[in-house]
Amino acid sequence: MYKRKVDKGLILAAGDGDRLCSLTLTCPKVLLPVYKKTPLIRYPIEAMASSGISEIAIVVGYLGDKVIKELGDGSNFGVKLQYIFNHDYLGGNATSVYKARDWVQGGPVVLCMGDHIIESKAVKRLLDRQAINETLCIDYTPAQHHQLSEATKVTVDIAGCITDIGKDLVYWDALDTGIFLLTDTFFRALCELVHHLGNNVEMNAVIRFLINQGHRFNTCNVSGCFWVDVDTNEDLDLVKV
Repeated sequence: MYKRKVDKGLILAAGDGDRLCSLTLTCPKVLLPVYKKTPLIRYPIEAMASSGISEIAIVVGYLGDKVIKELGDGSNFGVKLQYIFNHDYLGGNATSVYKARDWVQGGPVVLCMGDHIIESKAVKRLLDRQAINETLCIDYTPAQHHQLSEATKVTVDIAGCITDIGKDLVYWDALDTGIFLLTDTFFRALCELVHHLGNNVEMNAVIRFLINQGHRFNTCNVSGCFWVDVDTNEDLDLVKV
């Protein structure tokens, strides 16, 4: 498939952020204040908006009404925001992607995590690629703030395609940044896995399933772009300035 405009983005923001304990009892994780008291989720929204993505769906779940009230219709970002509820937010993270399948209509769509701070140039680098196919942005040069024990790692072949992915990889080449480009190939595989496994489907499982079926899952090198996955109090302390 050759290059065409990608104007849809998807952000996962359904989780309950239980690892942050009392901080998320009344506040969704993605609304926690980070740099200059900016809500965490503004970063992926602004990264997409500045990269030319005009329609963004946010999958909400835990305290989802608060996310909707805070962000509104997207006019403050220059985009159109829509919301999709995932009431099964305690399941695997790919369940939120599954809930958005009708809105996405098979893709292509850029997927980001609502609890990741990312630079817009990472999204732009992804969209500057010639081909539109299943792609994960990866970082070959992790920064000091990346907690390797918590990070999802990937191994890649000589062509830059993923050969394995997971948190427990002993030998690995790069880190998963949580920024994806997905097409109908991914959604067909996801639907098949949800049909067999229910709501306990993770993104990593879909990637491994595709690889085992002989599909190529490409990568985009975004080394040098700033990103951080906010999962713990330590992560939050790092980005609260």
